[in-house]
Amino acid sequence: MAKKFPAQNFLNRELGLLEFNRRVLAQAEDVTVPLLERLKYLCIVSSNLDEFFEIRVAGLKEQAKLGGLAAGPDGLEATQILKRLFAPTHQLIARQYELFNDELVPALAKEGIKFIRRTHWNDAQKAWVKDFFLREVMPVLTPIGLDPAHPFPRVLNKSLNFAVELQGKDAFGRNSAKAIVQAPRVLPRAILLPPELSGCPFGFVFLSSILHAHVGELFTGMEVLGCYQFRVTRNSDLFVDEEEVKNLRISLQGELPQRHFGDAVRLEVADNCTPAMSDFLLQQFDLKAEDLFSVKGPVNLVRLMRIPDQVARDDLKFPPFVPGMPTLLQKKGADMFKVLRKSDVLLHHPYQSFKPVIDFIQQAASDPSVVAIKQTVYRTGVDSELMEALIAAARGGKEVTVVVELLARFDEEANINWASRLEEVGAHVVYGVVGHKTHAKMLMVVRREENNKLRRYVHLGTGNYHPRTARLYTDFGLFTSNEEVCADANEVFMQLTGLGKASKLKHLWQSPFTLHANVLEAIRREIKLAKDGKRAHIIAKMNSLLEPEIITALYEASQAGVKIDLIVRGVCALRPGVAGLSENITVTSIIGRFLEHTRIFYFRNDLAHDLYLSSADWMDRNFFRRIEVCFPVLDEKLKKRVLDEGLKSYLKDNIQAWEMDCNGFWHRKTPAARSTQLCAQTALLHELGQPLAVDDAE
Repeated sequence: MAKKFPAQNFLNRELGLLEFNRRVLAQAEDVTVPLLERLKYLCIVSSNLDEFFEIRVAGLKEQAKLGGLAAGPDGLEATQILKRLFAPTHQLIARQYELFNDELVPALAKEGIKFIRRTHWNDAQKAWVKDFFLREVMPVLTPIGLDPAHPFPRVLNKSLNFAVELQGKDAFGRNSAKAIVQAPRVLPRAILLPPELSGCPFGFVFLSSILHAHVGELFTGMEVLGCYQFRVTRNSDLFVDEEEVKNLRISLQGELPQRHFGDAVRLEVADNCTPAMSDFLLQQFDLKAEDLFSVKGPVNLVRLMRIPDQVARDDLKFPPFVPGMPTLLQKKGADMFKVLRKSDVLLHHPYQSFKPVIDFIQQAASDPSVVAIKQTVYRTGVDSELMEALIAAARGGKEVTVVVELLARFDEEANINWASRLEEVGAHVVYGVVGHKTHAKMLMVVRREENNKLRRYVHLGTGNYHPRTARLYTDFGLFTSNEEVCADANEVFMQLTGLGKASKLKHLWQSPFTLHANVLEAIRREIKLAKDGKRAHIIAKMNSLLEPEIITALYEASQAGVKIDLIVRGVCALRPGVAGLSENITVTSIIGRFLEHTRIFYFRNDLAHDLYLSSADWMDRNFFRRIEVCFPVLDEKLKKRVLDEGLKSYLKDNIQAWEMDCNGFWHRKTPAARSTQLCAQTALLHELGQPLAVDDAE
């Protein structure tokens, strides 16, 4: 039985998430990052924090209500975690707005990109804004006066709202002192003024400023004493009892609208909001003082994410690039099946193009020799060439089977729509396994070839079948026609669509059956080698490391003398560098232009150099509550590529790398004197991608 380590050897997940967002915010603080990209990073932090409150904080509040639930590996109970989150969360958000107001806004203004405050509008600007309000805004507003006949309205999750203090009587003689105005989501939060009016190339006014200036138009004959913008964040975790429902899709369709009206978990107000109004709003949403965030500026920074797209200043953005193409696929119209019969093909996104994956499905859809296509879908987006190709294949009479994960958080609606369209054209659509999200990234094509034999071709990946995120996230994808690997993939598809016991797979490690045990076995093999006096080394790259038994095994490996290098983008519950426990473990995080999404597991294994790619992080949910696959890279050249590109280059990074200390705090690496500076992402862009001239950026 594995040794159990005390709770103090595990770091807290939620505090780790806040640390991750501090690292993202550091990108917005970094003056070497292009200015409009710094604004994007600021918005990304807000988006991350929204989900943090909607899911993590909401979950903790639910646990606290129930009471008596067991603490996690770190020994902290929900109420204790919530108390510890209070100060760092408020500090992080305060720093966000300080950065926005004191650094980014002035820097953008110097570049002719201004946010024009209503106190600074000239007469011409006031006239334009009033016309815009009367023409575009007022017709879609519904002010709600609060009185016994009009109780406090249901406020949508994360929507922009205004609490208005009034004086006087309305047309019916009512003397209501308060009203709520909800800003429709169809309206942009920052409106671009004509350059001749703004006096600069890109002048924006906030929707909140426009509403503030003209809120009196909504309450004729009454005096507006105050107008305060606010925003509420709600519990957005869907509750669907999969064991009880007969049709998961129908149940989800009924549950999705309720996501907008879950229990409130956070209230954001502008800093001009009076204490009395703040207390009133807290009372309406059944929140406490610690749930209130008073901010100096727009209460929803996420909506400023669109501004860089409205500003034609490429010099203030990351340089454009063209993803590269593997040599084997560079020939226009390359026959994917012919190529894969000769060798495996590895794609490293976003440095290399996602187009071969689209080409593969499109060729399969139109190839008369292809008889069947099977694919898993977790996230694919609202518009997807891949899904359209599957629909075309089904229309063409091919056997198309799609395993659609309906519970992919925040993508449920898009996946329901794709499922409906696929069913309409005769595709087989299944929703995976009750109680286990299908998170594996698998695509299989069955083709009738020489001698009338069927041959399988497979694509396995670490990331989603999503062309847009393939340009933003780092991931590996492997094409192969290796018969044993394809047979394993077919077996997983059979499990997902049919019934029966799991068969033993030759190459793939699979959750919830063998992945956890195989990772533990690989770690223990390195322990044995180290104890035998041989060199032992583990390198693992992932998004999150939380599963306690794996962490315990890594501690044991460190104590045995195994060198362990972990590259963890987000949360890591393991404490590195603790004497007698983990002094042989380092934990690195890379935060840069692209979101690190690759999962790679390397075990030296006495020079066998076992290397696996996976859809799974080392978390409880991935090991035990999801369908995941972990697949080996068998081709020695491709294995070396993954080792060099996906692991070694990141461990050498001294520009975008952060190192974690034993207390869970992160410190940015800096190049030593006279050492070579290396940014892994930039180096890989130059090595695998193709820089794009500005003239070609269109």
